[in-house]
Amino acid sequence: MKKVLLAAVCVTALSFGGSKINAQTGSAFKVGVFDIDLMVRALPDYRAVDSLTQLYERDTLGSEYQVYLSEWHRLDSTLQADSAKGSIPKSVMDYNNQQKQQMGMQLTYWQQIAQNKSDQYRSNLSAPLYQKVVAAYKKVLTTKKYNLILKPDSYEVGFPIENMFPLVAKEMNVTLPPGLLVDPNQALNDAGAASGKN
Repeated sequence: MKKVLLAAVCVTALSFGGSKINAQTGSAFKVGVFDIDLMVRALPDYRAVDSLTQLYERDTLGSEYQVYLSEWHRLDSTLQADSAKGSIPKSVMDYNNQQKQQMGMQLTYWQQIAQNKSDQYRSNLSAPLYQKVVAAYKKVLTTKKYNLILKPDSYEVGFPIENMFPLVAKEMNVTLPPGLLVDPNQALNDAGAASGKN
């Protein structure tokens, strides 16, 4: 749905606004393709973020899960032993049962809890990389004066677009993997040729 809406906006902007923009500025309507998240993940320094996050998941979150699990077992054993005695006050039994239920909830939703913690950890580690990419991206925008920036998966067919990944990489003095350096116009031509053969 978002892609359809974005395509409609682009077509409308080009139909009604493109000629006005060209007449006013005397330049062509410039469209670029870029994704800040893809750029950050493609940086060589991001490998360290990945490695540290995996260690955090294995060591810290794995240990935290074991603490919750052993506490749940301890509370369960305590409740069973106290029930067998029969002389434990109801308030103590209720408190222990409440604690056991809380541990049970942590264990039940552990996947989601762990994913949120992992995402937050990764976000904190990668924040400096995002700042560098955004700074380089803004410089490229200022220099090239794009009228529209699209994400790589939101463009299908139409007017020529420029791949901004190499420009931002050059601004940052980094080398990116070959996959991000593909010319989006050539990729569309290749995809069209491939579908024509079928």
